[in-house]
Amino acid sequence: MGMFERWLTLWVGLAIVAGVSLGLVAPSAFASVAALELAHVNLVVAVLIWVMIYPMMIQIDFAAVRDVGRRPQGLVLTLVVNWLIKPFTMAALGVLFFQHLFAPWVDPQSASEYIAGMILLGVAPCTAMVFVWSQLTRGDPNYTLVQVSVNDLVMVFAFAPIAAFLLGVTDVAVPWETLLLSTALYVVLPLLAGVLTRRALGNGAALAGFVARLKPWSIVGLLATVVLLFGFQAETIVAQPFVIVLIAVPLVLQTYGIFAIAFVAARMMKLPYPVAAPACLIGTSNFFELAVAVAISLFGLHSGAALATVVGVLVEVPVMLSLVAVMRRTAHLFPDSGELF
Repeated sequence: MGMFERWLTLWVGLAIVAGVSLGLVAPSAFASVAALELAHVNLVVAVLIWVMIYPMMIQIDFAAVRDVGRRPQGLVLTLVVNWLIKPFTMAALGVLFFQHLFAPWVDPQSASEYIAGMILLGVAPCTAMVFVWSQLTRGDPNYTLVQVSVNDLVMVFAFAPIAAFLLGVTDVAVPWETLLLSTALYVVLPLLAGVLTRRALGNGAALAGFVARLKPWSIVGLLATVVLLFGFQAETIVAQPFVIVLIAVPLVLQTYGIFAIAFVAARMMKLPYPVAAPACLIGTSNFFELAVAVAISLFGLHSGAALATVVGVLVEVPVMLSLVAVMRRTAHLFPDSGELF
């Protein structure tokens, strides 16, 4: 493990501090970057995520992808956790905390909007960052691609009905531009670039050397993304720290709880580690662009729902890094962990 990966938690912590500090010192600069959006997808963040996942896309072997159907258990686990468990546990936690435990500190209208934002996060499983977490845990890149692709396909049909059911509304408008553009930017284009690179370099030492040289840039992309995300929300973090903490508590519990469910299930199913790692992490991460876009369209830019989805963005990276560490340290509990670490 290189220096970047070994001390990644420290670098992310410093990036968070840097992001908040720079966001307070130069808010106009971050506002300009935040304005570079297309269909609620920030193009600068999209480029940085592209930098993060491109090295993993190069490692995808389509011959191996065709073999995924012979071991569908990990894919089944992903779909069950993402669509039959996660949205409903998120809704339950939102109600528990904001209608009961936190009721003395939050007015009913704000509470209902925070719950709505949490639900939208729960119904939007991650697309892009899964590739990053899978790479950090030494997950199988071929299997991760299939998991993400099938998950995105299900999202097209299941997002609106489940969100409408849990929100108690019938007019959930899915921002198709956000969904399709994000899929193209975060999956299709990096995958195409990876295929072309692999074809140009072959499968030998040239490819391995190129991937090794790219890995530090993948971490740099992650850190730059953290700086931007926290810089975008610096003023909100400083202005409403108590509210952000209240929203973060159930979101953190949800993340660790979903991971625990997937982890135990993967152990019981005896999934090989390279399959279990992305299967355990894909349900714990969120497709925040989609959740934020829907929250804004349904409840407004300055609503509690939009704020809750933003807090989901802020919580995700530090919490997911801790889960990456847990997965790596427990690799020996799964078959085929081999000499990965």
